[in-house]
Amino acid sequence: MNRRTRGLVLPTAVLAAALGLAACGSDAGPTADGAAVSAPASDWDAVLAEADGQSVNWYMFGGDDRLNAFVDDVVTPRLAELGVTLEQVRIDDTAEAVNKVLGEQQAGRTEGGSVDAIWINGENFATGVQAGLWRCDWSQDLPNAQYVDLDAPEVATDFGTPVDGCEAAWQQANSALVYDSSALDEDDVESIDSLFAWAAANPGRLAYPAPPDFFGSMAVRTVLYDTIGGPDSLLEGEPDTSSQTFTDATAATFERLNEIEPSLWRGGETYPQSQDDVEKLYADGEISAFFTYGPGAVGTQVADGLYPDSTREAVPSIGNISNVSFVTIPANAAHQAGALVLANVLQEPEVQLALFEAAGVYPAIDVATTPQAVQDAFAAVETSPSVLPLDDLLADARPELASAYLSAIEDGWVAEVQQK
Repeated sequence: MNRRTRGLVLPTAVLAAALGLAACGSDAGPTADGAAVSAPASDWDAVLAEADGQSVNWYMFGGDDRLNAFVDDVVTPRLAELGVTLEQVRIDDTAEAVNKVLGEQQAGRTEGGSVDAIWINGENFATGVQAGLWRCDWSQDLPNAQYVDLDAPEVATDFGTPVDGCEAAWQQANSALVYDSSALDEDDVESIDSLFAWAAANPGRLAYPAPPDFFGSMAVRTVLYDTIGGPDSLLEGEPDTSSQTFTDATAATFERLNEIEPSLWRGGETYPQSQDDVEKLYADGEISAFFTYGPGAVGTQVADGLYPDSTREAVPSIGNISNVSFVTIPANAAHQAGALVLANVLQEPEVQLALFEAAGVYPAIDVATTPQAVQDAFAAVETSPSVLPLDDLLADARPELASAYLSAIEDGWVAEVQQK
């Protein structure tokens, strides 16, 4: 999950109003004319026949030009070959799409919904699970699911919520520290402690955006992981934000962040509002280091002259945070067969390769299970010296916390760091 899927969790009142109105949809649903879907994902020939002629409204974050170009140049024509027209609905926040589905559900629109597919984020996926918004028990039956490790924790669960076939993986995100090697050396980025020591000696040159920005939240969680020696203690059992373990972990984390605050950009008196703001500060030379969820795209920024040639990436000793992005289908979607075809196309090895080539986005599929020609093509993609190899990123990847923890951490940061 990366900048394109960032979004606020839906308001509790809105969620409460929707709970109980619908159960999670099975592998069946309405078509544009209200008739029941006749083809489950396991009968792919029937899915293709039903999808032929459908127009699919895919709601997704639209602020990434490289990703938009990939959708226009690769996904749209591939779907057209299968008789499906793709309408990319560009939004600023995932919650916009989920709110629309919730609103339709509350109005009793259980068929012919206006949202066919959503590039979802973990927190809003969990909201939709609670409200029964999603069509479920289908993603494991997509033909291209053979290339996805469905048992991998980051694929089987989405920020602590079991996927249960209610969404299909299509991207992988990994955090990394981006830094200017003319200002920091490898010892400075070896750990969070060494990074903070460098920041204290070079005030104003490190920044992270204010949570709930997704990247800012990740930076805070990275410090939390480092503070408590990894996320394992918070992954045991059901998430409990009132537990002593969580309370102690966040208190110690906020204490460290308050200690480093005077050494941040503008002395921590104000924080950048978005990751875009942070990246612009780096491009303009105002800061020398920041955390990213999109390390594969950094090489393009260097090649385009936006970042200095001395840009490099590192994974601190605590490891990095890894997650997978998904596409989900509302249970009331009008064009569910077409949405199934979209989800399957996004998992095609050749499409995953094109995504890696075009936008530096790492594959959600297990490349080792793809045809040898595809494996060779992945291996042949030229990578920038500024970018860490994927194997290095995955060598010490840590899982995400449950979405309930994320909200509590973000609220706690606002109260205990930003407002103090």
